[in-house]
Amino acid sequence: MAAKTVTVGSSIGLHARPAGIIAEAAAEAGVPVTLAAEGGEPVDAGSALMIMTLGAEQGAQVTIECEDEEVLTHIADLVARDLDA
Repeated sequence: MAAKTVTVGSSIGLHARPAGIIAEAAAEAGVPVTLAAEGGEPVDAGSALMIMTLGAEQGAQVTIECEDEEVLTHIADLVARDLDA
């Protein structure tokens, strides 16, 4: 499984709004995608609630894993963007 580590770009971290946007994109991808905070266990990226349990604040490192490189890149781009803007 391919992995990419990115820095959380949303100004107040992966709270409800960014988590919802990321979860929707992951669910629509149709392939398993996981997110993990540095030193933490991976969670299902298709669940906004699970993403919020990461407690990832702006600037935190999050690792995305997915078998599909295109999906991996798309989700990584979302995590790195300020989805609160």
